Amino acid sequence: MSLDRLIDRITEMQNPTVAGLDPKLEYVPESIKDECFKKYGRSLKGAAEALISFNKALIDSLYDIVPAVKPQAAYYEMYGYEGVRALCETIAYAKSKGMFVITDAKRNDIGTTMQAYAAAHLGLTDVGGMDIEPFGADALTVNGYLGSDGIAPLLDICQKQDKGIFVLVKTSNPSSGELQDMKLESGKTVYEQMGAMCEKWGEALPGKYGYSGVGAVVGATYPEMLKELREKLPHTFFLVPGYGAQGGGAEDTKYAFDKNGIGAVINSSRGIMCAWKAQGKSHEAFAEAAREEALRMREDLRQFL
Repeated sequence: MSLDRLIDRITEMQNPTVAGLDPKLEYVPESIKDECFKKYGRSLKGAAEALISFNKALIDSLYDIVPAVKPQAAYYEMYGYEGVRALCETIAYAKSKGMFVITDAKRNDIGTTMQAYAAAHLGLTDVGGMDIEPFGADALTVNGYLGSDGIAPLLDICQKQDKGIFVLVKTSNPSSGELQDMKLESGKTVYEQMGAMCEKWGEALPGKYGYSGVGAVVGATYPEMLKELREKLPHTFFLVPGYGAQGGGAEDTKYAFDKNGIGAVINSSRGIMCAWKAQGKSHEAFAEAAREEALRMREDLRQFL
């Protein structure tokens, strides 16, 4: 099961972190942008090539200490078809280095449309009788608010292709409570009900560590709810955003883990990508700074595990 592979890497590296690759051009050092713009012009292609160069250098600096990367699709789609190519190349390069890849796309639909999303991001596409892997990520973030109709096609692909999903349950943004904290007639909150549905959906994808292939996105910015959901969702692995730039701390994330110190992976995006700026280093040292921040984050988290 796909998330077993993620847990294997986390255990091997003793590092429950995922590096978010959400690159804006403003995050990319001038030297990389200048080189790409000189070769391809100030164009979508030039921008995409800069993202690819930036991402590859970050991956080279992280792959032996960080188990996973999480490219956010929007940061690539904003550069059009060239940006989507950059996403494909980023996924392929990370996988070539042995990293687990979570595409953060938050896709959701029903029927054949969801089947198409599932095939695109996690499965295979039939091209004239040939099955081709379009993106090839190991897992995908999804929105479960269309119910089981939007999840069933993903479960089928996950079973066949050894993939996983992370369903939005309690997100890290300030306004998440406007809907997710509302009480249902059953007395459960909306996020609690969504978590319960993850547990049910996950029965189709059991894993060797007791966690299914259906994970949940639960933000570090709400530690009490994180603690509550860890207790109520014993078979659901957590993807935890909100550490660092969004205000969540290492002590907040401790509630995501079980008694054995597994059960979650903690995301940092800007904290790692832009570490060279925060550390006051030159742009030439961006990859070195990212590695230093990833090591600091690992130690920060491990003190609470």
